[in-house]
Amino acid sequence: MAALFPFEIHTPYRKFYSDMVECIIVQLIDGEIGVYANHTFFTASARADIVKIKDKKGVWKNAVAAEGILEVKGHKSVLLVDAAELPEEIDRDRAMEEKKRAEDVINKGGGLKFEVDKAKISLARAEARLKAWDMREKQAE
Repeated sequence: MAALFPFEIHTPYRKFYSDMVECIIVQLIDGEIGVYANHTFFTASARADIVKIKDKKGVWKNAVAAEGILEVKGHKSVLLVDAAELPEEIDRDRAMEEKKRAEDVINKGGGLKFEVDKAKISLARAEARLKAWDMREKQAE
């Protein structure tokens, strides 16, 4: 059996996930990283995307997480994000609307930089939500 380590995902509103895991895969700003037990300590910025979690039974699960910070320490790993949800919680129509609104702001041009930056973050989250929704639908087939 593979070594396990505690992993948590926190949002400002709740502890979204907390359990012993075998592995996590997170999209960082500069690429993807896989974390196993006894990983080197580090802190890094995480992109909005799908977080893959291999649970203590060896089953892979997905969660959609907004941008945030991944902290890997000796006693546990924590992902602090603005929002997180399971694929089955995603409303595809709402994610499509969020994507369209964000693209409109980005493509409009001439907006304030913070508005465009905020729209880019919304776009990344919407795309991650749609990717997770599509993956869930393919698994159901």
